[in-house]
Amino acid sequence: MNLANWVGRIHPRIAVVLHDLAMVWLSWVLASRLRWSLMPWPRETPWWSEEVALVLCAQALVFWWTGLYRGLWRFASLPDLWNIGRAAVVGTLTVTLALFLFSRLEDVPRGVLALYPIFLFFALGVPRMAYRYWKDSRNQGVDRSRQRRVLILGAGSAGETLVRDLKRESLLSPVGFLDDSRALRGARVHGVPVLGEISRLPEIARGVAAEMVLIAMPTATNQQMQRVVELCESIGIAFRTVPRLQDVVEGKASFTALKEVAIEDLLGRDPVSLDWSAIRLSIQGRRVLVTGGGGSIGSELCRQVARLGVQQLVVLELSEYNLYRVEQELGEEFPQLDLVCVLGDAGDVALVDRALAEYAVQLVFHAAAFKHVPLLQRQLREAMRNNVLATHTLASCCARRGVERFILVSTDKAVNPANVMGASKRLAEIACQAVFEPTSTRFVTVRFGNVLGSAGSVVPLFRQQIRRGGPVTVTDPDITRYFMTIPEACQLILQAMTLGEGGEVFALDMGEPVRIRYLAEQMILLAGKVPGRDIQIEYTGLRPGEKKFEELFHPQEDYQTTSHPKIWRAQSRAVHGERLGRAIEDMRGWIARYEEQHLDAMLRDWVPELAESVVASETSALEGAIQGQENA
Repeated sequence: MNLANWVGRIHPRIAVVLHDLAMVWLSWVLASRLRWSLMPWPRETPWWSEEVALVLCAQALVFWWTGLYRGLWRFASLPDLWNIGRAAVVGTLTVTLALFLFSRLEDVPRGVLALYPIFLFFALGVPRMAYRYWKDSRNQGVDRSRQRRVLILGAGSAGETLVRDLKRESLLSPVGFLDDSRALRGARVHGVPVLGEISRLPEIARGVAAEMVLIAMPTATNQQMQRVVELCESIGIAFRTVPRLQDVVEGKASFTALKEVAIEDLLGRDPVSLDWSAIRLSIQGRRVLVTGGGGSIGSELCRQVARLGVQQLVVLELSEYNLYRVEQELGEEFPQLDLVCVLGDAGDVALVDRALAEYAVQLVFHAAAFKHVPLLQRQLREAMRNNVLATHTLASCCARRGVERFILVSTDKAVNPANVMGASKRLAEIACQAVFEPTSTRFVTVRFGNVLGSAGSVVPLFRQQIRRGGPVTVTDPDITRYFMTIPEACQLILQAMTLGEGGEVFALDMGEPVRIRYLAEQMILLAGKVPGRDIQIEYTGLRPGEKKFEELFHPQEDYQTTSHPKIWRAQSRAVHGERLGRAIEDMRGWIARYEEQHLDAMLRDWVPELAESVVASETSALEGAIQGQENA
């Protein structure tokens, strides 16, 4: 770094230090002169002496100790004034001690020691606050015709922080708060009035000619957010929101980082409090393997596990690109993490067995699976190979290598399945239960509903259709699904891991299911369009294997509450392990010979809820199409 750059960087700080030392010198001299002037025989106090030099040295050390120069004058506030007061009081005590050791306080009136911290507090505080006021007033002096008038919903801590920053922002001008708290009625926050309740938004927005609404409610429930968004949409006014409290706490965003309202803000479940102490104790210092670690769920599991301080994280992923991407992301976010990336199939016996042995894996999260319902209806062999056989292979290797816990990521579609995807995941649950019987490895299954924004889910599809101008395709106007966010799904997996003793199936109390039609309408509205006018919604009919409603437990599963109020436990139905073992061996041969008829019969035998033969229905559909062409 050359001298010019060094001076350019250090100069403002030196100026502040020189200013503060000058104020120390001035405060001490003025306090001394004022005190001596009140005595019967006034004495002239010199502007410089050994006493003044000692005061400067002692106070400078206190300034450094209290960190007075870490704050910026531009953002001086009450915490800075508190720090100045602390520095003044501690400095006075230090100066008193120094002068006592130097001269036994000879010729130092005690009144000087009382006046000095008062003078110093004002000498340091007033210039800082005046500078901030001057900088703020410069921003307020801009052309107001270019500013957008905004209403802020929520006059709490987030609203106060937001309006304080907006006061320094030249493009947005806060004209009022709306808040449901009666205690705030008629109050002012940084000079901005609280105008009324949130329900009066349409009326007040018109009255103050607001051009935008800023939602400063980071702890709002999804129902509250839906209500606010509906009010904003009813009057056609633009709106933005501050991040959720959970994102702020995790350091992903700040209260003042405005963003567009996302569908997750409306449909994601309210945050569930978890026992992070128990989760951390179960993860910290362990060697963990995550299969499907490059997918939506798998990559988030890797991030959360890495934050909890694992000894080593092994990521197994079949997609080369996904593995590369998650390796880059984890390496950048967690540079100290002992990360091992393995490219391969979770159903490869040699690969899995070697990874478990070489890295002495203690915990396994099995998130690798095929999950696209309509696609798997025509891919029975691949669904059975990847979702069932690979799961059984991995579970058996874990049992043989003495892995402590095996957590299977399952789905609510495994309950009374009506499609290949759900049935194959149900059979994967059964396979884990059968392996569990003779081993010390604890096998735990976690079910949850649809994940907002995951690969292959309906949300990215709707976004793409809206971007193209529509239409947005919904299979049925009455179809409903349970929804949760990716982080919450992964947190459920981690919490269930701590609750499981082996053989259980866990599911989250997911609240009320959401109509897909409502999801489509809200996504269109959030994109600034009007459903039915700007973008049409088309109903295409239920796809093969698709159900109108999803369930979390089978009637024969004895589900009950756990120590966590939002997590339910179900005892799995009885399974004949030896019989399933023979069926798995038969399945290996049928998969190798591509004998889907046998695979279909096996699937319906073990999952009787899947009554209709998949292969037969596909064959009849194909024959019908051929017959139609011949008739034509």
